[in-house]
Amino acid sequence: MATKTLLTVEQYAALDEPVGMRYELSEGELIVTPSADFFHNKTRDRLNSRFQTFLDAHPIGEVISEMDVRLGEGIVRRPDIAFFRRGRLEGVDLAQVPLPIAPDLALEIVSTNDRADDLNLKVAQYLRAGVQAVWLFYRPTQLAYRYGQGKRDPEVRSAQAGEKFEEPDLLSGFSLLLSEILK
Repeated sequence: MATKTLLTVEQYAALDEPVGMRYELSEGELIVTPSADFFHNKTRDRLNSRFQTFLDAHPIGEVISEMDVRLGEGIVRRPDIAFFRRGRLEGVDLAQVPLPIAPDLALEIVSTNDRADDLNLKVAQYLRAGVQAVWLFYRPTQLAYRYGQGKRDPEVRSAQAGEKFEEPDLLSGFSLLLSEILK
């Protein structure tokens, strides 16, 4: 029986990520996935742009895309979008990779190569690390799933039904039609 070689966060941080690949660390195991496709990146960029425009006018926090964040011992994830409330990054070495702090909000655009069990584990890791809400966006089905602290089942929202992405406890005043994101 083969044994797994587990990595520490420090060993993970020292790895060179090859072009066309993306790394994450899940309970010490190196997760290797292909780079995202055009539609995934366009959706992420559209979201990031809307967040940044809102935060420029309402400085209640910081948004970043594709940044490694440490969620616990042996766990490093790279949310497509991460939001940190104002003040949470004070005193944090922002040049450090991975950031040693979990975001308040994590957004993931689901790719065709993502597996349901891997996504469920990732959501659980975010929530255990103190992330207040996790959103999964499924472009082909035009659905978004919101997972929150203390809730067993996700809230499901539909772009086709005209529903919105909103997170009033974290982003008061920010609202975006899912149909504008999941094009």
